[in-house]
Amino acid sequence: MANLLEWSRAYTGRLDEADKSKSASKLAAIEERLKTEVATGLLPFLSMPYRAKFEADLAQVLPKITNFKHMLLLGIGGSALGCRAIQTAFAPGQDLPNHQGKSVWVMDNVAAGQLEAMLAALDPKDTVVVAISKSGGTIETISQYFLVKDWLKAALGENWTKQMVLITDAVKGYLREEANTHNLPSLEVPDNLGGRYSALSAVGLLPAAYLGIDHKALLDGAYQVAKPLVDDVKNLANHPSFALATWAKALMDKNYSQLIFFSYIPQWAMYGPWFCQLWAESLGKEGQGSQPVPATGVTDQHSINQMFLDGQRDKGCIFVTCRKLQSGRNFGQDLPEKWSYLRGKPFANLLEAEGLGTQMALCSSGVPLVNIDMEDTGPAQAGAMMMLLEAATVLTGWLMGINPIDQPAVELGKRLANAKLGATGYTKEEADLKAFLSVARQEQAF
Repeated sequence: MANLLEWSRAYTGRLDEADKSKSASKLAAIEERLKTEVATGLLPFLSMPYRAKFEADLAQVLPKITNFKHMLLLGIGGSALGCRAIQTAFAPGQDLPNHQGKSVWVMDNVAAGQLEAMLAALDPKDTVVVAISKSGGTIETISQYFLVKDWLKAALGENWTKQMVLITDAVKGYLREEANTHNLPSLEVPDNLGGRYSALSAVGLLPAAYLGIDHKALLDGAYQVAKPLVDDVKNLANHPSFALATWAKALMDKNYSQLIFFSYIPQWAMYGPWFCQLWAESLGKEGQGSQPVPATGVTDQHSINQMFLDGQRDKGCIFVTCRKLQSGRNFGQDLPEKWSYLRGKPFANLLEAEGLGTQMALCSSGVPLVNIDMEDTGPAQAGAMMMLLEAATVLTGWLMGINPIDQPAVELGKRLANAKLGATGYTKEEADLKAFLSVARQEQAF
């Protein structure tokens, strides 16, 4: 048994079999680019050259934090989404009633009320804080760091340094300066590893290891998917990541502007938002790309599935299932006659049936659909899926002719925010802000 991509309903709707071969002319150039960028260290998420050092560094840091009851993680975007996806998939106990074990709490916004509530509820003596920023200057994370650092100092005095871990660049940036100045435990974000590709590094794996999740299995599963791309690039045409990229590019070429990520593995629901950042921030460039839409079965059958089935015909779907879900308890034999077909059956049969029904309904509505069918829901399988999607995202970007690693439009918003806050060096942004704010407001009360 293995993880599978099932393609029988992928080239439907406006797609046809001829669309499978349209990316073939670019294959040789993409193979050469892949070979070059792996060799020059531009795709560390794929080759994972950092693994040995990370494991060694983790062995030094983890014993210092393992006895704390809570981890408060400060990060945003790629510094938070992967962590949350891994935690909800493999340590869901913290979100259940009467949880007594370790917990990871993610502060991924600048909501003052939420931060105050979090700090009021946590005992600083039982809490290790982890601040994550590759650049060391992400304003949202740095602002949280300043405030939470003061919170720790007020409770612990000089011992605050024993309960702060930084994950940042190896040599530069403000957080690296802080680590050096205060001798804080720290882990590296490797060069060229952007936030949305960083979940299988210290960014996502330190919280995982703290919670007792098998982080090595996550890495091993990812490695098995990445190995052919790193070691045997000439076989790229047969790799599932290239097949996904070819399909995604064909969808865009035929004006499918949305890509649904529909997970029928409920405990993997947070992989939807993780994938959406990966896809949107990588491929929304130069007027191109498709809008990723996260959905969870069966919850979203009762919320947004009507639009998928009967709205505009502009959607493709990645449909995630698993052959070995927990069966749960069985229905009793004394159910009312109306529900007699459930008697004696395990609860999981309902999820399986509804997943098949939704898949068939989407296909009947002409939605091109690829089924990612996982062998099981363990960490190794999650790591494999994450690597598959990361590789497919990069390859899709190359087929589109854009850079899937940068995020120029996002940087503009950051510069404007810094200018609004009074940071120096943003003369043009200050002028743009003045012009924007000078437009007369048109208000309507409700």
